[in-house]
Amino acid sequence: MAATRTFKSAGKFMRYFENRQGFYSVLDKVKVLSAGDGKCTCEMEISDEHLNAGETLHGGLTATLVDTISTLAITTTECPPGMSTDINVTYMRPAKKGDTISIVAECLKVGRTMAFVNVDIFNKSNGNKLIAQGRHTKLF
Repeated sequence: MAATRTFKSAGKFMRYFENRQGFYSVLDKVKVLSAGDGKCTCEMEISDEHLNAGETLHGGLTATLVDTISTLAITTTECPPGMSTDINVTYMRPAKKGDTISIVAECLKVGRTMAFVNVDIFNKSNGNKLIAQGRHTKLF
């Protein structure tokens, strides 16, 4: 029952970004596949608004995905979203328009005042190759 409640909560979290104007409008196409117990898996098809000048997935959007999906994973532990104290992204491979990416966030540690999350981003259209990896630290 708790997992169902958590998944519904994750859906509510992502609905906040639906049909938004401005910065968060790029998250419109993110679909939550599963969420609970400090983990979250989402996917998104890359379209024009996600591309950089080289017509590959924009690095800034990749960092936004790390930020947002890691925060979603934290909220499944019943902790508040908190504020970022550190975030980093390592870019390994490009992804292009039409590719479907999978974003997998997992809380490494959730303490009284801080959470540490790992995020892996895979290209499902390219044999599930790892295209980026992020780490995010948040303070509550």
